[in-house]
Amino acid sequence: MTMPVAVPASVSNVLDAWADQPDATLLAGGTDLMVDVNFARRRPSSVIALRRVAELRDYDSGGDFVTIGAGVTYTRLQDPALAAAAPALAQAARTVGSPQIRNAGTIGGNLGTASPAGDTLPVLVALDAVVVVEGPDGARDVPISELFAGPKRTTLAAHELVTAVRIPRARGAQEFLKVGTRNAMVIATASVALVRDDDARTVRVALGAVGPTVLRAPDAERFAEAHLDWDRADGALDGDVLDGFAERVASAARPIDDHRSTADYRRHAIRVLAARALRRTCA
Repeated sequence: MTMPVAVPASVSNVLDAWADQPDATLLAGGTDLMVDVNFARRRPSSVIALRRVAELRDYDSGGDFVTIGAGVTYTRLQDPALAAAAPALAQAARTVGSPQIRNAGTIGGNLGTASPAGDTLPVLVALDAVVVVEGPDGARDVPISELFAGPKRTTLAAHELVTAVRIPRARGAQEFLKVGTRNAMVIATASVALVRDDDARTVRVALGAVGPTVLRAPDAERFAEAHLDWDRADGALDGDVLDGFAERVASAARPIDDHRSTADYRRHAIRVLAARALRRTCA
């Protein structure tokens, strides 16, 4: 049995191929897709491979916004220019799988898969990213807060392709922390991304693997903003402030029991990670 495989060289060619084969499966790095194929959860009838679409592999780290093509790999997210512009994104990328996985997996694939445990997703949510998509009706911008509809479900219309993600540049410290069932090559049991914007004087927190989608913690954000010493980047935090922030972050979590963890442990882990992240961004 043969399987048709299209290898387009541009986004427009991808959309044309998809129109010709509407049931085709998109293949970027394949780090999520091939797991489903190997466990017989998916049987693609045809494939559209994106590896040769050069425009998806570019990024621009200059200016007030950082634009990252959907085909940029986890390894390239650690490039010095990108790591300087979005350090928490580089931190998240370093935690993904093995070097081979990081060389293959892409930020667009992480967005398209929409797993609440996806490592880059809490960072992108905390950064208030905008996802650029293109489909039969043209291109449009989707605020990342409107992208996720549930576990592994997005709000994208039929045959819409994620082409890039755009991040507003923030001046201030960032952190991404996660825990899993072992030290490396592990799916997150719980994760926290924290972005401190010293110009806007805001704190943004996003939680991974403790809800049906990535979650924000607005009450904790307001609490931190009210208690930080914004005139000092290295202001020490009172223990009560750390505890109050961590408790509010944990209260925003909606964890479940599953084969990787209990809900109680996830909530405890979120509390510890949140306090550690805030302390580090003020150290």
